[in-house]
Amino acid sequence: MAGHSKFNNIKHRKGAQDKKRAAQFSKLSREITVAAKTGMPDPDFNPRLRLAVNSAKAVSMPKDNIQRAIDKASASEGDDYNEVRYEGFGPGGVSLIIETLTDNTNRTFTNVRTIMSRNGGNLGESGSVSHGFERVGYIQYPASAGSEDKVLEAAMEAGAEDISSDDDGHEIWTAMEDLHEVSGALEKALGEAESVKLAWRPSVQVEVDAEQAETLLNLIDMLEEDDDVQTVWGNYDVSDEIMEKLNAE
Repeated sequence: MAGHSKFNNIKHRKGAQDKKRAAQFSKLSREITVAAKTGMPDPDFNPRLRLAVNSAKAVSMPKDNIQRAIDKASASEGDDYNEVRYEGFGPGGVSLIIETLTDNTNRTFTNVRTIMSRNGGNLGESGSVSHGFERVGYIQYPASAGSEDKVLEAAMEAGAEDISSDDDGHEIWTAMEDLHEVSGALEKALGEAESVKLAWRPSVQVEVDAEQAETLLNLIDMLEEDDDVQTVWGNYDVSDEIMEKLNAE
């Protein structure tokens, strides 16, 4: 169950998320409202809403913002959003899965296609890359949560399937249907996680060189800046050396 995994959900350039905090809060609010509409408006009885609220708390989204998003669903306010997934390829043959919540599918498709084509990528057909990924639960803890042995023991007792730890923190994987239960058990043992979500985990990773990595990460940044794009997943592997160089620029 132990082992080192370089997989991550676009944890790249330093400060990238800080610069997009307002947009990030907006996207999280959208997900919370949609989650609350698809089930009970109580996180304790709605696993998807609980995951959305946990993700919002992990980036210090104010409690008032979270509650407003839930109340909006209860009052049947706001636009109706559709979940649309796009698949395609980035520089170096990297596979990308782009998850969106949109109230206008034509606009979102046009925007995603344009961003991809202008930044070294191209869209594929539905299913063109997702067959190389597994839909799983993903839980992330900071290094301060404890030693690798402590987190490993807690993860095993909680029923997780895999864990990887390094100096940056701990990544824990679960079966998709077990995410809610495992995250709840880990919260009791380790405290609140940095991230709890459903993820796309690649079966094979693609190594990219410095030039490809720079173009790829720019492409991902551009996609994430679009209001309708919620999450971008990829099967890329960027070496620590290249990442440090890009972070220094």
